[in-house]
Amino acid sequence: MRVATRLAAAITAIVTVTALSACGSLQEASNTAAAVANTASTVQLCTEALSQAATAFDPGSPEQAVEQAHTAAATLDDLAANAADTTINGAITALAATLRDVTLDDLVLRPAAWLEDKATRVADLTAACAP
Repeated sequence: MRVATRLAAAITAIVTVTALSACGSLQEASNTAAAVANTASTVQLCTEALSQAATAFDPGSPEQAVEQAHTAAATLDDLAANAADTTINGAITALAATLRDVTLDDLVLRPAAWLEDKATRVADLTAACAP
């Protein structure tokens, strides 16, 4: 009886250790999958945000360019709401503000200054999105 009890205890211990090891491995795999999904989401978010920043504005129609900038800003605001990374969120929000705040005067009287500000915000977003 003693041998059977010891053998049962040993088998139970081995099964328990194996099960716990498997749980640890499963947790690691789950964490890795979550990290990959998060990275993929971040890449997609950055790609969408940068595509909004790359929208070409028609210099022959400043009114339409202002409307396009405001539309892009609204899209960027939506993207920022989905950004888990605070650095990326801040960069998207800053770019959205630059596009949202543009006026007809900015594009007609001070286009170089506005384009420089926009370029700075795009560079900040690019840096925030870099791995």
